[in-house]
Amino acid sequence: MSFFPKIVFQYEVEEYLMKVFRNNELITALGTQEAEKKYQSLLSHLSHPPAFTTVRVNTHLASVKHVKKLLFEEIQKQFKGLCVPVLEHPKLQDVLLIPVIGPRRDLKKHPCEVIVGAQCGYAVLRGAHVYVPGIVSTSRFVKAGDLVSVYSDIEGKCKRGAKEFNGVKVFLGNGISELSRSEIFSSSGQLKGLGIRMIEPVYLSPSFDNVLPSHLFLQNLPSVVVSHILNPQPGEKILDMCAAPGGKTTHLAALMHDQGEVIAMDKIANKIKKIKQNAELLQLNCIKVFCYDGTKALSEEKREDKQDGPPFLPESFDRILLDAPCSGMGQRPNMVYSSTLKEVTSYQPLQRKLFTVAVKLLKPGGVLVYSTCTITLSENEEQVAWALKTFPCLQLHPQEPHIGGEGMKGAGLSLDQLKLLQRFDPSAVTLQGMDINSLQDSREDDLISLANKDCIGFFIAKFIKSNSK
Repeated sequence: MSFFPKIVFQYEVEEYLMKVFRNNELITALGTQEAEKKYQSLLSHLSHPPAFTTVRVNTHLASVKHVKKLLFEEIQKQFKGLCVPVLEHPKLQDVLLIPVIGPRRDLKKHPCEVIVGAQCGYAVLRGAHVYVPGIVSTSRFVKAGDLVSVYSDIEGKCKRGAKEFNGVKVFLGNGISELSRSEIFSSSGQLKGLGIRMIEPVYLSPSFDNVLPSHLFLQNLPSVVVSHILNPQPGEKILDMCAAPGGKTTHLAALMHDQGEVIAMDKIANKIKKIKQNAELLQLNCIKVFCYDGTKALSEEKREDKQDGPPFLPESFDRILLDAPCSGMGQRPNMVYSSTLKEVTSYQPLQRKLFTVAVKLLKPGGVLVYSTCTITLSENEEQVAWALKTFPCLQLHPQEPHIGGEGMKGAGLSLDQLKLLQRFDPSAVTLQGMDINSLQDSREDDLISLANKDCIGFFIAKFIKSNSK
């Protein structure tokens, strides 16, 4: 049952998506009515947060059991004794799942209002407090200690510092202001730090601000699955081509017991800094980070052996992860998707350039995993069809663990090929809220099944490069 309106796209993007989800192959398989129902369900899911918070334990430093115990105690403290379980995932041994309570429909709204930007609002829906840079506007007389209702300016129309806002806004819950209005909008420069401490969020998730920072990493469930599918082994040389912010990079290093070499690349300097910070925080030493454009990472010329950074010679890596730049339409929650059709369609050629380099950098017998956090055919199944046609040396391979659904029809792939792909489709489950009573009545198996389905939209393909030249 929807609490928020469905995600809104620009008109031309919506037209494009409607064609994707009403393609002939899909209509033939499902029928027009069922295909339309699934598409509308997907739009509703995208504007709501996933049903679980997923935490990856840094097994390099601590055991899952130990972190589970500490996390359960922390959640009890945050939720004032409310008994919310911390579940171990049966197929992902380093994952803990925390059910999200909500939406809470009976919260009282207060006269004092705080408007936050859309990105800040999405973070609040996933358990964050409100930090000052995210605040766009407050009521006229807000003081430190005031009880305030927090709203998201999902269309980005509110002017910074406004005293009231009558545009489209979405209620996120209630909190206590840590600062006065004049401190928030101080003329001496923008403040940082906590602005609103959320005490009654619409969706109740734990806050992870400074909670066991070296022991756990917040990641979406499919993002954790990807590294397990690549399955790096100690002593191997691994490439993470588009690595920021480093969640998958650090996971790969942990799975290798910090033995071997994980090369992490990203072309944006600020993002590289974040990968380094995460590697240091999680105390992983086998990661080498380079600010470099992945499309230029192949060197055709002989180079000095001592050079360990890009560009690399062909067939340099045992395994490669290409978590490609994409249109990001699978991210949740998202209520207004602002990219144009030109931007959406610009990713396919970029992904193909990166993929081509990845194939050449991979050793014969090596593994290439391609993933995106989007829902289109052009960036997912169509890329697989293109790759199999363009690179005869590549074969699709079964994925372990296989937790998501199979690939989507519409790119001309066979049923057997689609079964080898993994598409996490939030519309695979009915949108439902969770309260403490329904949570306590639920079987653990049913909760795990829900967590596997009610996550972000995501796609994974695994290829093996044959030994024959």
